[in-house]
Amino acid sequence: MSMIRNAALAPAGRQKIDWVRAHMPLLSVLEGKFLETKPFSGRKITVSVHLEAKTARLCQLLAAGGAEVHATGSNPLSTKDDVCAALAESGVNVYAWYGATEEEYESHLKAALSCGPDIIIDDGGDLLGLLHGALSHLAENVIGGCEETTTGVLRMTARAKAGRLRFPMIAVNDADTKHLFDNRFGTGQSVWDGITRTTNLLVAGKTAVIAGFGHCGRGVAEKAKAFGARVVVTEVDPIKALEAAMLGYAVMPMDEAAKEGDIFITVTGCKDVIVERHFLAMKEGAILCNAGHFDVEVDVAGLRAIAKSRIQLRENIEGFALENGKTICLLAKGRLVNLASGDGHPAEIMDMSFALQALSALYLANEGKTLAPGVYTVPKETDERVARLALASLSMTVDALTPEQSAYLCGV
Repeated sequence: MSMIRNAALAPAGRQKIDWVRAHMPLLSVLEGKFLETKPFSGRKITVSVHLEAKTARLCQLLAAGGAEVHATGSNPLSTKDDVCAALAESGVNVYAWYGATEEEYESHLKAALSCGPDIIIDDGGDLLGLLHGALSHLAENVIGGCEETTTGVLRMTARAKAGRLRFPMIAVNDADTKHLFDNRFGTGQSVWDGITRTTNLLVAGKTAVIAGFGHCGRGVAEKAKAFGARVVVTEVDPIKALEAAMLGYAVMPMDEAAKEGDIFITVTGCKDVIVERHFLAMKEGAILCNAGHFDVEVDVAGLRAIAKSRIQLRENIEGFALENGKTICLLAKGRLVNLASGDGHPAEIMDMSFALQALSALYLANEGKTLAPGVYTVPKETDERVARLALASLSMTVDALTPEQSAYLCGV
C-alpha cells in the first residue's frame, strides 16, 4: 500500500509524466520491448531515486517489464507529491512525500524495502546502507543492485574493499553514457537553472566559485563561463586542479576563494567544504548552494550556529546575518539546488541515464545469480547500445569499421 500525501494530485502528476514521456525516446523504445518480453516477471524491484516525473517513467518502464515496483525518494526536497500520486495511481507502490522529516524519510526507505526486493536501484547509497544495517535480514534475497551517483559509488566501493558488500552492485554512474552526459551536461544545466530561477539574478560579471572539478564540477564551471562569470575552482586533487587551470579557470584554496566569490557551488561529495571561517570571510550578500548529493558540503549547522538572526528572503533563499555585519544567503537549505530549487536534469539526459539503469537491472535479472558480491562496471555493449539509441533519437548514425580496419587496429 502506497504512502503518499494526496492522491487527488494525480492529474497534475500525469501531465508532468506525459510531458517527459514525449522527450524520453530511449525509454519508449525499451518499453515496447519490455511489454513484449516481460523480462522482470516475478521480480520485485525497489527504486530510491529523486521522485519526480523522469523517475516515474523509469518506474513505469520496469513495471511494463513485469516487475513489482516499490519506489521512494532519495531526497525529501526533490520529491514531487503530484508525481507520486500519479505513479501510485498507475500501479507502482510509492512511499514518499515532499518535505519528509528525517524519521519519515527513513520510514519511507524501510517501507520500500519491506517487500524483500530482488533488485535495488539506488541513488546515494541509502538503500544499500539499510540492507547492510537495520534491514540486513533482507539482503540475502537481493540478486544485485545499481547505483546512480558518484557519492553512492564511493560508498559501495569502500564497503566492497572492506569485504562488507553482500551482493553485486553495478556502478551505473561510471558508465560513459552516464558520467560524460548526465554529470557534465545534466548537472551543468540544471544547477544554473535552479540558481537563476531561485535568485532571478544576473550571472555575467559575477565570480562563481566551484568546489570540486570532477565531471559534475566541470559541467557547472563550463556553464558559468558561458553565462559570462569569472570562474574560480577549488580542488584537493592536484591533477583535476591542473586540468581546471589549463582550461582557463582560476584555481585556489577555499580560504582564498571565500573572499572573492559572489556565488559558491559545492560539487564534491565530501563534507565541510565551506565552514565557519569561510562564511566570515565572504562578501555581503554572497550566495551559497550545493550540487553534491548530501547537505553536508556547506556546513549548514555551523552557519546557523554563528548567525545572529535568520530571515526568509525569497522562496528557497534564507539569509543569515553574521556578527561581522554581513548577510550571506543559502539556497534550498544546502540540499541539491538543481532539484530542491528546480526540476533536475533535462529529460533527454535522464532518458540515457535511466535507460542504463533499466538495462543494468535487466543484466542483473539475467546474470546476477552468477556474480560474486562486488562492484561491477556497466557492460561495454550496454553502454554502446544506449549511445546508439540516443544517436538514433537525434536521427544520426556513425561509421562502422571494415574488417580490414579492425584487423589493422588489432595489429593482425
